[in-house]
Amino acid sequence: MAYASFGDFYPYYLSEHRNPTCRKLHFIGSWIVLALIAGAIVLRNPWLLLLVPLAGYGFAWAGHFGFEKNRPATFKHPLYSLMGDWVMFWQLLTGKIPFEERNTGTGQSADRS
Repeated sequence: MAYASFGDFYPYYLSEHRNPTCRKLHFIGSWIVLALIAGAIVLRNPWLLLLVPLAGYGFAWAGHFGFEKNRPATFKHPLYSLMGDWVMFWQLLTGKIPFEERNTGTGQSADRS
């Protein structure tokens, strides 16, 4: 399915991340990505950046294949999926969305504002 905007895509993205363990693995992977980028800058070691995709995608895909039992959105929507990773990370970090999904009956985990 094609999405006209990220705002249209994000509810779908959240629906593909309902499992609490999957959300936690995404969150951990994102923290590791940030730590690797910071480490590369502080240590002046660009080789650390080679680990960024492994950490980011490794944790996320383990969550999808092992717990969510679905195919990562990255395969069909790579840019929107990457954006969704960071929006979800921020919303989890700030408590805007919970790690444990609350069923609202709408098929959406949280609004996108």
